[in-house]
Amino acid sequence: MKYEYVKNWMTENPIAVSSTTTLPEAHQIMKNKGVRRLPVVDGQNRLIGIITLGDIREAKASSATSLSVWELNYLLNELKVKNFMTADPIAAKPGMTIGDASTLMLVHKIGGLPVVNEEYQLVGIITESDIFEMVVLHEWQVADEAVPVS
Repeated sequence: MKYEYVKNWMTENPIAVSSTTTLPEAHQIMKNKGVRRLPVVDGQNRLIGIITLGDIREAKASSATSLSVWELNYLLNELKVKNFMTADPIAAKPGMTIGDASTLMLVHKIGGLPVVNEEYQLVGIITESDIFEMVVLHEWQVADEAVPVS
């Protein structure tokens, strides 16, 4: 992992949302795309936050409410990502090693890191799944090299 870099394993040009995206919209994007986190960017594609599936779940109202389903849906549609995102999230740089990115994720107990360039513009995202894939592929490669071919 010393010689593996974030830029080689990140997902480039990840799906992102603005701070004014509603929670139901963000949730639908996550469901449709099969992702658990969305970077939040401003008009210049600079990273300003991140929202996770857990953040959205926590924002949903409890079933012990006296509101009607219509009132509840109206209120949910008024909730914006900016009110529930983690602002100024920890981010990785493309040239960071996978070991350093993994350490950040482990220390801060997070499952993914947005990847930004020098202008803090979003260029990718790296998740625990990407790192796990890298480890597995590396192990297969090492195993293939260790077994003599007849």
